[in-house]
Amino acid sequence: MSGPDLPTADPYLPGHGDRSWRAERYTLDLDYDVAGNRLRGEAVVEGVTQDDTARLVLDLAHLQVSKVVLDGAAPRRYTVHGHRLVVTARTPLPAGTAFRLLVRYAGQPRPLVDPHHGDAGWEELEDGVIVAGQPHGAPTWFPCNDRPDDKAAYTISVTVPPGYTVVANGTRTGQRRRAGGITWTFDQPEPMATYLATVQVGRYEVREQDGPVPLAWVGPADVEEAGFARQPEMLELFEDRFGPYPFASYAAVVTDDDLEIPLEAQGLATFGRNFCRDDWDAERLVAHEMAHQWFGNAVTLARWQDIWLHEGFACYSEWLWSEASERDSADTWARHHHDRLADLDQDVLLSDPGPELMFDDRVYKRGALTLHALRLVVGDDAFFDLVRGWVADHRGGSVTTDDFRAHVGAAAGDEAVAVLAAWLDATELPDLPAAS
Repeated sequence: MSGPDLPTADPYLPGHGDRSWRAERYTLDLDYDVAGNRLRGEAVVEGVTQDDTARLVLDLAHLQVSKVVLDGAAPRRYTVHGHRLVVTARTPLPAGTAFRLLVRYAGQPRPLVDPHHGDAGWEELEDGVIVAGQPHGAPTWFPCNDRPDDKAAYTISVTVPPGYTVVANGTRTGQRRRAGGITWTFDQPEPMATYLATVQVGRYEVREQDGPVPLAWVGPADVEEAGFARQPEMLELFEDRFGPYPFASYAAVVTDDDLEIPLEAQGLATFGRNFCRDDWDAERLVAHEMAHQWFGNAVTLARWQDIWLHEGFACYSEWLWSEASERDSADTWARHHHDRLADLDQDVLLSDPGPELMFDDRVYKRGALTLHALRLVVGDDAFFDLVRGWVADHRGGSVTTDDFRAHVGAAAGDEAVAVLAAWLDATELPDLPAAS
């Protein structure tokens, strides 16, 4: 719910985000009572105004604000409209003004419901917490500028009772005992979109794996590695295909509860214990979530309509892993899924699917097919050079489909751009090029 005259930054997610300012850093200090599901937080938001403005609008859902300080003093006023916190400055803030905003808040966090995307955000487990931010869940645990193109650095500190392990984005920089619990602190210096910020809490063990970067999988003591044992091989493959891993470490968190789907976050992914299986359907999702570190986290969509730039690449990475692990080739998977899509409704416009269809499986598969068609036209060497260049040129930034078209045109020419147009800009399913 939004109050009168409050901004929307992205039409796919009404009532979220404010384009009049951008965040540069979030410093979050959280204290969480697991048994009572009570969260107390203090957030410091360092930002810069993009327009002349007299107010800052933040997203914060279901939590009560007790204090707001803007640049060391109380603002003229602050008000709450639904899940928007509106802070009015004492004097107007010209464009380019740096500011520091402190917000103190508390309450019982719970997911935020969106008519198109269901529930997302802070969610209690049987004995712990998961935070699934995509696409609208970030405001359930911290005040933020909830738009995908507003990427910032983060420091996240979480105090929980003894016996619980906390996993959050970035590198763990501290773990200290204090009255009432243990404080875990994480630093995420690389830019991160709000929906990729996460906290995971459970009675977990951390198990390290050998790999090109620090790797771990985290879960209950009785959970077996299963498909997660192949994470080092996946990371090695993806570094070869996509370029260097973009963050300091990677972890897969396995909750004690079953989950319907894995959850993407920056530097980690979360799975239910039901995904600890030695079959292809479980293992492909381990590869899928890892690939999001390049496509979605390092290189992030600027608008939700361009979701295929995340999910198409991650889905295609499943097929690349299949190919590299001596299962079916990417071409075999492509032709299998092309046949399946041909039997379904042809009403998905990949370049702008609409909020109702943005997470439709047809977007994922058609996005992967778009990449395979491009690969068939330009050849393997040119294709993977193009992909590595895409990541290198845009790492840490936000992109659109038109940016990808321009990159493909510069790298591979007009014929390759025409191939993209057929897959992106019409609902009818094109034929796949012949396999080389």
